Amino acid sequence: MTSGTPQTRGPWPVDEYLYFVDRAFAGMLSAVDRLGPERGNTAPPLPGANSPYAIVHHCVEVVDYWIGHLLAGRPTARDRDAEFHAIGDPRELRDRVAAQLRRVREDLAGVDLAAPPATAPPPEYRGPGRPLSGAGVLLHVLEELAQHHGQVEISRDLLGAS
Repeated sequence: MTSGTPQTRGPWPVDEYLYFVDRAFAGMLSAVDRLGPERGNTAPPLPGANSPYAIVHHCVEVVDYWIGHLLAGRPTARDRDAEFHAIGDPRELRDRVAAQLRRVREDLAGVDLAAPPATAPPPEYRGPGRPLSGAGVLLHVLEELAQHHGQVEISRDLLGAS
């Protein structure tokens, strides 16, 4: 592993990055759709588990906070703990994901990904244990989405999607 100042060469492939963000959300939404509203809002029978709906809701908030707030400097009123208790209509969630993905494209326009984020996360906030560049923030978001995509798929299997 390396440390120090991240090095960039040439423009960051934002469109390629967003392709993988889109894929993660599409996979999570597909799992929630297969479960339907009742099972999609049900946590699997494991200690500390969250419903697939709540996990996807959390992912929307992760993207909004880390990209929208930290990189683009938009204000936030995030309540991270409440994200894991969210319940709702999967169709509304799909609309929120689509709106968030449109907003991310706007948020990333003109952001210097080699520079530190516009807003620093508070020290008590969960996330990487080191300072990040804008590109590092994007990689952290992708890390979270990949982790939660797998979590949603396992939850779908445990909840018996047809």
